[in-house]
Amino acid sequence: PDESALARLFHQERVQSESVWFSLPGGATLFAAGDPSDQLYFVRAGRLGAFRREQGHEVQFLGVIRPGEPAGEMSLIAGSPHSADVVALRDSEIIAVPRDVFLEACEADTAVMIELAKLMMLRSRQAVTRGGIGEPSVFGFVPLGASGLLRPLVERLAQEIGRLGYSVTTIGAEAQTAPTEWFSDVERTHDFVLYVAEPADAGWRLVVARQVDRLFRVGRGDRTAPKPQAATDLPSPLQAQQLVDLILLQPPDIDRPQGSEAWLDAATPARLFHMRRDHNGDLQRLARVLTGQSVGLVLSGGGARAYAHVGAVRALRERGVPIDFVGGVSMGAVIAAGVAMGWNDEELQVRIREAFVDTSPLTDIALPLLAMTHGLKVNERLAHHFGDTQIADLWLPFFCLSSNLTTGAYQMHRRGLLRRALRASVSLPGILPPATDDQNVLVDGAVMKNFPADVMRASQLGPIVGVDVTTGRSITADDVARPASVWRWIWSGEWRKGPPIVSLLMRAATVSTSRDLTAARDATDVLVMPDTSKVEIRDFSAYEPAVAEGYRATIEALDKLDRPVQSLRRRRSLEEQKADKVAALPR
Repeated sequence: PDESALARLFHQERVQSESVWFSLPGGATLFAAGDPSDQLYFVRAGRLGAFRREQGHEVQFLGVIRPGEPAGEMSLIAGSPHSADVVALRDSEIIAVPRDVFLEACEADTAVMIELAKLMMLRSRQAVTRGGIGEPSVFGFVPLGASGLLRPLVERLAQEIGRLGYSVTTIGAEAQTAPTEWFSDVERTHDFVLYVAEPADAGWRLVVARQVDRLFRVGRGDRTAPKPQAATDLPSPLQAQQLVDLILLQPPDIDRPQGSEAWLDAATPARLFHMRRDHNGDLQRLARVLTGQSVGLVLSGGGARAYAHVGAVRALRERGVPIDFVGGVSMGAVIAAGVAMGWNDEELQVRIREAFVDTSPLTDIALPLLAMTHGLKVNERLAHHFGDTQIADLWLPFFCLSSNLTTGAYQMHRRGLLRRALRASVSLPGILPPATDDQNVLVDGAVMKNFPADVMRASQLGPIVGVDVTTGRSITADDVARPASVWRWIWSGEWRKGPPIVSLLMRAATVSTSRDLTAARDATDVLVMPDTSKVEIRDFSAYEPAVAEGYRATIEALDKLDRPVQSLRRRRSLEEQKADKVAALPR
C-alpha cells in the first residue's frame, strides 16, 4: 500500500538491514501448518494461496494473498505456530522480517501495529463469515485436446461478468512479451482478469498456467478424451493445490453428457463443469462461479422426513434462486441427484413418489443376518430412475457421502456410477445391507456426517443453502413400543413401515454430534429447518405433509433476506470500493 504504515515499516534502518528478500517459485511452500511463526512475510510480487488441511476433510482454500499484503501475521502476534499452509500460486518475491525486528519497529511507529490489527480483524471477520482472506480474481483458460478456439467463449464469459457489475478484461497471447509490471498493473486495475491461450499458443499456455489464481482446462466433451498423462503436460503450481478445473464443451441439443469419466482421468481436475454451446444459462453459471456468486445446495438425510427437500427445491426454483452445486446424504442425496440430473419439479415429484411413496422399498424382509431387508427393491428403483448415469455426466457438480466403516471416516462420492454411490449413501445399518467398494464396507453417510454443508464449502466460494430435516422431534417411547397385537399390526398395514426397530435404527443413524452440526450449520448462508416432527421417520407414505413443510420453511427463510441469495457473498467492485472511500472522507 502506498505510504501506509506497513509500507513505512521498510523505511526503518534495522528493518532494511535485517529483512531478507527471496524468490519463491510457483508451487513452493512458504510455511506449513505447525511451523514456528518467527518471521512476518510480505508479498512484493506474485501471489500466495492459503490452505487448511484437516485429516479426513477436503482441503479448504482460504484465499489469495496479493502484493503488498502480509502473511503469517496472526500467528506471529500470538506467538503460536502457523494454522494453515501458505503456498506460492505463481513465481513470487517475498520479504521476510524477523519477529523481534518487527516488534521493535512497531514500538517506533505505533501506527504499524494499529494497521496490522485492523487487517487481522478484517481477516478474522472474514473467517467467521466463511469468506476468504482474498478471493481469486485472475483466471486462466487453456485447451485440453482439440478444443477449438477459446477466446470467443472467454470473451462471452467476460461479458456475463461485466453484467454482474465488475470491470473485467480478456488477455491473449498478445501479452506474451509484456514485462511483469504490466501484468501487475492490469490485475490491480480490474476486478477480474481472464487470460486465454489458444491451441497454437504453446509458449503462452505455459505463461498462463503460472500466472493465475485458478486455472480452467477446456475440452470438447463430444470427442475422445486425451490419454491420462495429459495432466502432466502443462506444469502448473496450481495442480497440487487442487486449483485446476475442467470445462467440457457440449453440443447444444444433447440430453446428457457421456464419457466424462475418461476426461477426469486425463485432467484430474478439482471440479468439472459442462457447458452447452450457445446456452446462456451455463455461461451465467460459470460467471457466478468465478465471481463467488454461485449457489450450493446441501440436503441432509432423515428418512421419510427428507421428502421436505422436494418442497425446498420447488421453492428455490419459484423464487429464481440458481442451483449451481448440489450435494447430500442418504435420502437427501437421492433428491440432490435428481436436481443434478436436470429433473424439473414435476419429474422430480413423479420419480420420488414412484420410487419411495407409492410402495415402500423396504418390504423385502430378510432373515436379519446383515440387515432386515434384502435391499433388492432399493437397488431396482435406483437402477430404474438413474440407470447407468455416471456422476461425471451430471449437468451440475454433485457429491454425496457414505460412511466407510473400514477406514472410520466418511467417503466422498464425486465420480463413478451414480446409483452405486446413492446405494452406499442410503444404506442404513441394520435396515439395508451395506455396500462395498473393493475391501471397504460403506453404510449410510448420515452415520458420520448427516449435514455436509462444510464439505460443500470446500468446493465453492459462493453462498450455500442448507436444508436440515434433523431438527424435528426425535423418537419417543411410543415410537418403539411393541405392538399390542402382532396380528392387528399386520392387518392394519402398519407392517409396511417396518417394525418399531426401524425407527430406532434410522434415528440412531441420523443423530449428529452437536459439534458436527454446529460446524455444518455455520457453513451455510441460508439455513432452512423444516418442522418435520409430525412426520414419522420411517413413514414413507407421508409425502405431502413433508413436501409442504419443506416448501413453507424455505419460502419463510428466503423472505427474511434483504437481497437475492446469489448476492449474499458478492464482493464489492473496485469502483464501489472507491465510492466507499470517498463517502467516508470528512466533509
